[in-house]
Formats: sequence, C-alpha cells, structure tokens
Amino acid sequence: MALEPKQKAALFAAAAAVRLLLFQTFPSLPDRLTGRVELSTPVSSFKRLQEGLYLYTHNVSPYDGGVYHQAPLLLPLFSLLPNASDHPFATNLLFTIVDLLSAHALAQIADSGCAAATRLFKSSRHGLRWSSAAIVAGFLFNPFTLATCMARSTTTLTNLFILTAMAKACHGASTTFLLAISAASYLAMHPILLFPPLLVLLYDARAEKSQTAPNPWVFTSVHTLGLFVVGGSLLFASALLTGSWDFLEATYGVRLLLPDLTPNVGLWWYFFTEMFDSFRDFFLGVFWLHVASYTPGLTIRLRTQPLFVATTLTGIFAIFTPYPSVADAALYLSLVPLFRHLFPLMRYTFLASAAVLYASFLGPAFYHLWVYAGSGNANFFYAITLVWSLGLSIIVGDSLFAALRDELDVQRPELRDKEVKRI
Repeated sequence: MALEPKQKAALFAAAAAVRLLLFQTFPSLPDRLTGRVELSTPVSSFKRLQEGLYLYTHNVSPYDGGVYHQAPLLLPLFSLLPNASDHPFATNLLFTIVDLLSAHALAQIADSGCAAATRLFKSSRHGLRWSSAAIVAGFLFNPFTLATCMARSTTTLTNLFILTAMAKACHGASTTFLLAISAASYLAMHPILLFPPLLVLLYDARAEKSQTAPNPWVFTSVHTLGLFVVGGSLLFASALLTGSWDFLEATYGVRLLLPDLTPNVGLWWYFFTEMFDSFRDFFLGVFWLHVASYTPGLTIRLRTQPLFVATTLTGIFAIFTPYPSVADAALYLSLVPLFRHLFPLMRYTFLASAAVLYASFLGPAFYHLWVYAGSGNANFFYAITLVWSLGLSIIVGDSLFAALRDELDVQRPELRDKEVKRI
C-alpha cells in the first residue's frame, strides 16, 4: 500500500519533532553519544569532523593532524553552518532532514514493489507485504536510527545516498542513480560494491518501461563509464579543494590499510591489534577479498532478485567492513521489512532478534567495564561484538535461505511447504 500524503506528513512531522525535542531537551546527549564507539568510528565521527573543520576554516590542511579521515567535500558543506558547539540547532536540523530524506527514499523503494516482483521473478507470496507507512515508521523510530542521528554520525549521509540509489534504480532513473551511488562510494568507498546488483535492478526497471529492452552490454558500459566520470569528478573537486591528492591516503587509505585501531562493533580492530606485522598485509588482503567476494556471487546467483542482493550486501557491510557502526546495521534492519513475503520461510527470527538485543544492552556495559571501571579487558567488549555480528549474520543467512526457498517454490510448486535440502 502506497504511503498517502497525509500519512507521510504525519509520520515525518512526528519523527522530526522527536529528534528536535531530544536535541533540545537533552543538550549534552549528542556530545555524549558522539563519543560512543558503537555510534562513531574514526571515519564517521562528528568530533573528528569538527577537528577537520577547524583546520579547514583556519587555512590548514584538515589531514595534517592525522585525525580527520572523512571526505573533503564535507568540509565546505558544514562550514556553511554555525559552529555546532555554540549554535547546534542548524547542525541538528540538518541531520534530522537527512533522516527524513532517507525515509522518503525508503518509501519510494517500498512503493515500487521491487522487493517481491521484478521483471524476471515474482514471488508466490508477493501479496504478503507491510504498508509503506509501517516500513517508514520502522526506520524513523528505530532506536538505532535515532541514536545515530543524535550522535550526528556522517554515516547517515552515506545511508541517505545508498537508499536514494536504490530508490532511483527501482524507478529506472539513470542519472540520479549514478549521482547517488557515486556520492555514497565517495563518502564511504564500500558502497561501490552495490553497483552491480543495483545496475541489474536499474536495467530491469528500464526494460519494463520500454517496449524493447536495452542492449545489456551497451547499458552496462554506459553506466559504468558514468560511474567513473561522476566519481572522478568528485575526487578531482576534492583535490582542488585541498590543493593536493594527499586526501586519498588519509580517507580511503585508512579504510584499506586500517592504521587506526579504535574499537568499534566490527571484527577487524581486535584481530589486527593481535596481528604480527609480518602477516598484516596478507590478512588485510584476505579480509578485503572476503568482503568483495560476496558481490559477484550473490549478483549472479540471485540475478532475478537484485534488490534483495543489494539489501543482503548492506547487511554484510554492517558485519565485515573495517569500521562499521550501529548506523550500518540500522540501514540493513530498515531494509529487511521490505521482504515481508520471506518472513514465513525464515527459521531463526527469535534467535537473531535475541542476539541483537542481547548485544545492544550488554555492549555498553562491557565497554564500561573495560575502559572506565577497569574490571575487564578488551576481550569483554570484543566478545559482545562477536554476539552482535552473530545476530546480524543469522539474519543475513536466514534471509538468504528464505529467498532461495521462495525461488524454489516458484520453480517447483509441487514442493511448496515440503521439507527440502540443498546440497
């Protein structure tokens, strides 16, 4: 069911009111949350953005201090706003608007119906779906989304461009799709891995709109070239802004080589803390190869369900990228309800939910025991991040099983509701 204008206005007004009320009622809360390792990482922290902004406004390279690791073009954007320490309202309003724009893109994805029916595949359970209003409300009032907005993590901007790229791919809008996926990749690098499945989704949408499907090789070549042109333009503009290409090492180099081992909810930091230097380069390659290897396999195997592939990849990013945060999980958990038709086929929903909730409540406690109380060590916090990753991994794996089983039910209707094993 499409989101009606009155419903949309009420939802957005309520979400904006909640965010602005929290900002105004608890003025110290944003700074407190900004310091939380679950919400802010070295490549998304608002405090580090402020450090870079201070250097930028004083005509010093923001990368000289070794603290700022985010995209250069964020600096002129935030320099237009009043100082967040003295006048935080404008900054708070900006992050609130970003969340509302993300919800708008999510509503467009839900309204398109691409989750259950595509050009080459239509689920036998396609009628089983939640309304767009419920999906948008689940995103806007998700505690993880609210906490990320309050922490003013720049991952919210990345999530906005990822959702916009998905929405434009669903509706066959090539130009805005290329702009959005290029911006997301520019800000965080790993969203470029979403390009193959979203390109398939875009192709399907364009083929459905026109009487004759575009030539797939020409279509792929043109859009790949467009991605390089837009991405290259953003990088060139960054070089002009900073006066050199040194920002590449300070931004993307940090993501690739992991020099900053600040704890986070991911799996990399503890592993590389214990790693011998002689093996470091090898395992960096292995870890990045592991992350990248999911894209071709899932895109080829589930080529008839490209939106599901892109959603699954966001879950994989929330688990296996170098500097994940709760914001990455919030994006994935907001996209999963689009696939309501798969829920009856999922087997471990309770276990996954329990693991995520368990880690959400105990994670801050274990970090406090380690860092502040001194009654624990790094193993305390890393153990609970393993539980967090386990919960997300169960959702990813279980939804993959459900998608394959749903596909089998369409291909072999006689096997529906029967126990089957895949070998």
